Amino acid sequence: MTGNALLGLFMLLLMVSVIFVGFPISFTLLFLGLVVGWIGLGTIVFDLAFFQTIGLMKEQTLAAVPLFIFMGYLVEQAGLMERLFRAFQHLLAPVRGSLYLGVILTATVFAMATGIVGAAVTVLGIMAAPIMMKSGYSPRLSAGAIAAGGTLGILIPPSVMLIVMGPVINVSVAKLYAAAFGPGFLLAGLYIIYTLTRSFMNPNLGPPVPKEERAGSLLQVSREVIVGMLPLAALIASTLGTILAGIVTPTEAAAMGASGAILLSLAYRRFTLNGLKTAVFNTTATTSMVLFLAVASNVFGAIFARLGSAAVITNALTGLPVPPFATLILIMGLIFLLGWPFEWPAIIFVFIPIFYPVIEALKYDMLWFGVIVAVNLQTAYLSPPVAMSAYYLKQVVPQWSLSTIYKGMADFMVLQVIALILVMLFPEIALWFPRWLFE
Repeated sequence: MTGNALLGLFMLLLMVSVIFVGFPISFTLLFLGLVVGWIGLGTIVFDLAFFQTIGLMKEQTLAAVPLFIFMGYLVEQAGLMERLFRAFQHLLAPVRGSLYLGVILTATVFAMATGIVGAAVTVLGIMAAPIMMKSGYSPRLSAGAIAAGGTLGILIPPSVMLIVMGPVINVSVAKLYAAAFGPGFLLAGLYIIYTLTRSFMNPNLGPPVPKEERAGSLLQVSREVIVGMLPLAALIASTLGTILAGIVTPTEAAAMGASGAILLSLAYRRFTLNGLKTAVFNTTATTSMVLFLAVASNVFGAIFARLGSAAVITNALTGLPVPPFATLILIMGLIFLLGWPFEWPAIIFVFIPIFYPVIEALKYDMLWFGVIVAVNLQTAYLSPPVAMSAYYLKQVVPQWSLSTIYKGMADFMVLQVIALILVMLFPEIALWFPRWLFE
């Protein structure tokens, strides 16, 4: 092992330690990368950083990131999520655990209209928690359903994370989208089975919605379902449908989706200049965070590889005297642990390129690998004590203690791990749809 390789490994260890202490991830990656890179490589490190940044910014697929984020904020402001939840609430009111079912179905459908986890958890908490508390639902199970349902946006297309991941692992974003549907719907199904089973075994956990909270007539239920579902279905078809059909690129579909979201907000009479201004500011802030973190991570990763440290890790992992699947489990375990202190762009740009040659050497399908990484990173959103979903939910539902929210999330994290294991053992869960669609 060369001196530069040792220097790179020290840089990686120092970076993880400093971020655990609480330093900002982006600035830490950039500062350590440039300083340690300059020590090991000299002034060429600044040229490397410049070309890595220019190369990343020329990636056309990344233009879809702000557009999909903008679409998500507009859909949220248009009140489509509230209407969708109200439709499920009235439609399923007589069923035990109907509000759990409504939350998860709403989250699943809304995930196909936005990839913003924080917005989904927040809106679900605002609109579902009051009626859940009024109906006597379990705070622990309710918190878990809202937090877990809200995180589906990171996995189910049009996930921003999958857009960013595609170029890193050299896989088409359209194929990644198609492959993510199977695991995404598997997770939603596990959530539904779990909550309904618990509600039927113990009716006190999820009683039917009180009669005074139900729709007055079948006509009212039908109207809520039509108004709540059809416009959102049209928006999803115009974005995801066109991507999967190969008609447009993800960036073009994102532009259509953002335009469609504006039209829907106008149709629902929820469009305001202040709302548009808020959506633009929030989009700018979120996109800046994602792309700046992407740039910092990309520079750090390139310097780490140039120092020779990435090759050392690759050789060490491929040389382990264990079966290939055991090496894959080890990598998944490392990604799961890294998901606690790190944002997903840092993991994708710094650590996935380190593991990429290992997966290639083990001859695993990169499309499948990308999907199990996405499921794994979604699990990190539910992993106490760092899980951000808990803080999003606590902000809008202060009546639930943080410990109650953590306990509820832990229950659903077990389901996440089960889903991850199933997708690892049965790759066809992820691969059958893209194979049928593109081959």
